[in-house]
Amino acid sequence: MEHPNSFPKSEHLYGEKRIARVFTQGEAFICYPLRVVFLIDKKSDTEPVQVMVSVPKKRFKRAVKRNRIKRLMREAYRLNKESFVQNLIEKQLQIQIAFNYVSDEELDFIAIEKKMKIALQKLIEKIEPLSDLNC
Repeated sequence: MEHPNSFPKSEHLYGEKRIARVFTQGEAFICYPLRVVFLIDKKSDTEPVQVMVSVPKKRFKRAVKRNRIKRLMREAYRLNKESFVQNLIEKQLQIQIAFNYVSDEELDFIAIEKKMKIALQKLIEKIEPLSDLNC
């Protein structure tokens, strides 16, 4: 049993085809400075949540800054994912999420974590109507 606050490789969204599918077929919303693109599926054998984090090179030229922001975003997700994942498990759903950083400014961890909580709450609200259809 893995620790509930871990972020193992199996929860990472990777692969060109999977990522392209999320961006072409998925829905999106903005919780500034995060743009959240997600695709909901029926439960399969893989993890209930797969997440990708990205920071555009166009906005942050230096890799050091991009990597720092990605690290902060992953940490904010890792610390706040537990109730979100439990919600998906109860509803027998699977979701693939891409978090894109859209701000031109580098925010601190507190601000990013606050927005990540709001984004996860919005995702839970988007999942609610789908769970009623599955019953």
